[in-house]
This record gives sequence, structure tokens and C-alpha cells, in this order.
Amino acid sequence: MSIRSPLPLKLLDLLRQRTVEGERIEYKSGWNPDAIVRTLCAFANDFQNLGGGYVVMGQDCDANGQPIFPPVGLAPSQIDKIQQELLAACQLIQPPYFPSLSVQEVEGRQLLVLRAPGGMHRPYKAPASVSAKQKVWHYYIRRYSSTVEAKGEAEQELLSLTAQVPWDDRFALQAQVIDLQKPLMVEYLREMGSALADDAAQLSVEELGRQMHVVDGPSEAPRPKNVGLLFFSAAPDRFFPYTQIDVVWFPEGAGGDRFDEKIFKGPLASMTREALGYIQRNYLHETVLKHPDRAEATRVWNFPYTAIEEAVVNAVYHRSYEEREPIEVRISYDEVVILSFPGPDRSIRMEDFAAGRAVSRRYRNRRIGEFLRELELTEGRSTGIPKILKAMAANGSPAPRFETDDDRLAYVIRLPVHPLAKRPTEEFTMDVTMDVTMDVTGEVAALLRLVSGEMSRPELQAAMRLKNADHFRKTYLAPAMSAGLLEMTAPESPRSTKQRYRLTALGQQWLKTQGGSG
Repeated sequence: MSIRSPLPLKLLDLLRQRTVEGERIEYKSGWNPDAIVRTLCAFANDFQNLGGGYVVMGQDCDANGQPIFPPVGLAPSQIDKIQQELLAACQLIQPPYFPSLSVQEVEGRQLLVLRAPGGMHRPYKAPASVSAKQKVWHYYIRRYSSTVEAKGEAEQELLSLTAQVPWDDRFALQAQVIDLQKPLMVEYLREMGSALADDAAQLSVEELGRQMHVVDGPSEAPRPKNVGLLFFSAAPDRFFPYTQIDVVWFPEGAGGDRFDEKIFKGPLASMTREALGYIQRNYLHETVLKHPDRAEATRVWNFPYTAIEEAVVNAVYHRSYEEREPIEVRISYDEVVILSFPGPDRSIRMEDFAAGRAVSRRYRNRRIGEFLRELELTEGRSTGIPKILKAMAANGSPAPRFETDDDRLAYVIRLPVHPLAKRPTEEFTMDVTMDVTMDVTGEVAALLRLVSGEMSRPELQAAMRLKNADHFRKTYLAPAMSAGLLEMTAPESPRSTKQRYRLTALGQQWLKTQGGSG
């Protein structure tokens, strides 16, 4: 059992923010073998396909499951003893299951953190009592913040998952560990805020991959997992053909003879971000309608970005990478269509799916979902469709349509154009004179007048002589970007340390009409 698995900083943040116990985290003030082994068994079964969870020992909580600070902590002598007993107790789980272990310091107290990912050989069962001479084994699952015995239909459903390892968590027998790119792995760790990034320089690709659970197998024949190749190989389509997003523009409509196509490939996260950035820059525009009877103008987007983002990420999350079909985003003046293969799980009724009420617990790619959640590209938990509905409604757009066929071979999301949206004058190239009369806040106007070339966020904030970063982002930076006046130089990597901001064509035109300089 390793102690070299640093706790992700995001989990430390959850502790500091007093995050209550939930499906993926459980607090224990000390070593309680029976309860902890049952919870590890439940995380290994990963009944909700959420990627397992964490057990934090040395952290007590109140009756509502909220952590109490400072934590009670564990003495060094306790930690050594717990590790020995934990190793023996985990062997009682059937089949044997061993979590990753790390020692972390929070507010001067030492905590023992167990990272328990979904197991490869579920279902797992554990003894009700570790110390009992006559042991009785049960299957355990997580229900909200509790570990409970799986009974009745829940037990039958869990048993039906026997030997069913999700595709993305399987070994890629056609690849080698050297096919994983260490810089991509380190970049991901830094973006998600993991302390493991600081130790990466001393680790081999195999060691780092094992810590990240994207490499497994015996030491003499290690193999990358499919999810590792999708996120951390330079060209995933070498191993999984048609791992790509095709963005197709139909200037004459879907039935016309003309179309333009741009194909995005590469590691899954960057491929997704690059495709979304391309769509946002080239095909989304805002229409401003002024009213003679009131000062407030009506602003509508032809297609709200949030709805497109959710639809595309949903396709990346749920498509089958065993099928040689790309994700296709078909754009015309009238609608955006996102097509992926196959369709939704058969447990979802057709009428619920068509109405946007598709809720499924059986995700096709639980590890892909885990990585996308860490990168804050998705929340999982079937929230994608409700977010699309909400974004379209907030923009005043017609309701989206969700379609599949009886055999569930394909999944289609249609986003209709807003009826008030004006068409740009040329091939969806933004008509920069359209919105130059837009009203902007005094804060945004002041920011735009200070932008010189490409500037970092700290440089912009210093130029504004502002000290509070959150205030600057919310009051100045975010509104300027939402209005299409300011843009990132690297939209595919929004948290990059090399990120810079510059005026858009619309921002430059606005400055000219206002007598400013850019």
C-alpha cells in the first residue's frame, strides 16, 4: 500500500470550505475498522459510477456531516499502526481491494486520506465485522452520505455489473506506457490543483500513471488504460480511430451544396476546448435591439454558448470510442445540431428523452466523466440536459430537441436559432459594426481603454489599480468577455499561466466609436 499518493488540492479545499459528507467523501475522527472497510467496499462498487471516493481519517464532523476545524488529527504512532491494520483489513474485502493512501497536514494536524477509485472487479463484498470470528459478508453501496448494505433490487443491479469494467477503465492492449505523454499528465495535474504535480519530475511515466490510475498491470508488463490514452496521448485517434470533433458549416442550409469543415483531434480535453473556442469565435454572435420607449436594449445570442458547450461535452462524455464515428457539430443559420454515436441507455424511456428528462445512473464512460469533472467541463449526474434547457430559455430561444432512434444507434441534440437574431453580413464573420452602439458599464469601458496588445490578468488588474482579484474578474474582466469585447489568447486552456487577454475586433471598433485607443 503506497503512501506516495498526494491528496489533490481540490479535496483540501473541500475540507477548508467545510464541505459536508456526501457520496464521494466520508470523515472519520479515528480508525474504525468495521465502518471504514464497509465504506471502502462501497466506493469500490461505485454503484453510482461517480469514480469512487475518499475516506478522511483524523477529521471529525458534526451531526450534519460538516467537518469541524481544527481537525482532531492523528498521532504519528497511530498512523503507522493504522496502516498495518488497514492492509490486513482490506484483504478481507472480496475480491481484495486496496485504496491509495496519503498523509496530509491540515491546520497543523495530520490526516490519513484513503483514495478509493471504482474497482476493476466489482461487485465487492466486505464483512459486517472485521474482528468477528464468524464473518458474514455483504455487498455495500453509497446512498448519499451513508454506506448501506445493498438489498433487493439494488443488490440485483449490483450483481448484474459482475465483470463489467467500463470501457474507459480497461487496459489498452494495443498500446504501451511510453505512448502516454508526461507533459500532458503534469499539465492536467497542475490544472486540477494536485500536489502530485510537484512530485512528477521524480517519477517515471509508469509511476506517475499508476498514481493517476491510468496505468495498471504487473510491473513486468504494465499497460495504459483507455482513459489515459484519450487524455494523455498526443494522438488518441491512433488507438481509437475517429476520436475527433467535426465542425461543419452549411452557409446554404443542411440541404445546400456548399459546406466548410474543420476537424479537431488530439487529447480529449484540448480537443473539446479547441472545438468549442472555434465555434464561439466564428459562429456565435449577439444581436442588440434598441427600443424607442425605454433605455434598456434587448440582447440575444443566435445560439447561447452554454447550451452548445453542454451539448458538445455531453457527446464527448457519452459517445462510444469503440465506434468509428466522429462527433459532428453541424451549423447553419437556422440551427446547431450535435450528433454522436450511440444513443442513450435503453433504461431511459423515449418520451422522457424527447422531453429532456433523460436521467441514467449507468454511464458509459465513468473515468472520462471523472476527468471532465476535475477539469470542470462537466458535473456529471445527468445535469447536461437541464443546463441546455435552462440556457436556451434564459436566452429566449426556442426549446431544444433531443432525438434518438428506436435502436438507440445515434444521439441528436438540435438547438434552434433565436428568432430575433440577425444574420451577419458575410459567411458568419461577425459584422463588427452591428453592436458598436452597445451600452457597456463604466468599469468595462475603463478596462477597454487600458488594454494594450496582449496582457495577462495581473497586468490588467495592476493597470486598473485594483487589489481584489475576484472583484476585478466579476466586475471588469467577465463582463468585457461576455460582451465579446475582450478575448483570451488561449481559450482552449483558460487556466494557463501563459493566458493573455486582447481586444476583439468588436472591442477595437467600440473604442474607435468612443474616441478611445486600443
